[in-house]
Amino acid sequence: MTNANKIISIANDNKGYVTTKQVKENHINTIELTRLVKQGKLERVSRGYYAISNSFCDDYYIYQLKSKNCIFSHTTALFFYDLSDRTPLYFDMTVPVGYNGSLNKNKNIVLHYVKKELLNLGLTTVESPFGMSLRIYDRERTICDIVKYRNHLDKEIFTKALKRYASLKEKDLNKLMKYAKKLHIDKKIREYMEVLL
Repeated sequence: MTNANKIISIANDNKGYVTTKQVKENHINTIELTRLVKQGKLERVSRGYYAISNSFCDDYYIYQLKSKNCIFSHTTALFFYDLSDRTPLYFDMTVPVGYNGSLNKNKNIVLHYVKKELLNLGLTTVESPFGMSLRIYDRERTICDIVKYRNHLDKEIFTKALKRYASLKEKDLNKLMKYAKKLHIDKKIREYMEVLL
């Protein structure tokens, strides 16, 4: 098997994606990646990440590759947790204050900034529609975020998300209040939950 075929095989085993790191681990010169891109067999989707050309691209996964510090949040997270019926028109992502990467220039992404010490509060993972692992905030952090930024959110989306969360069996109100205290919105969260529960 040629090195080019080995790379395509690695990509096929990894849902259409291959990294520079994987190529090096298989003792293949990374120049092969450049050749495959020139031949139109691979596309460079981000630094060190490649996808098989003309395959279905997982936008969630590709945007996540652009920064190790970005986390899906707000309306995008609501959609993943079935707390909203609307497919997001753009991707909400949270990054640390001071972030100045390539996501800033992308019109499909709305960035939300938080202090570094709050970035990983409520961090978890879900599968993208194409089966890739995505960094995302859990339900409780998502509810805190939409309450904190309620004035920037469609009122119907906001109200429906709170009602759906309140009706969930698997909600964790202790965790919700713990996050709310750290984000300084515990009074507001308590008010909403008292009305809904």
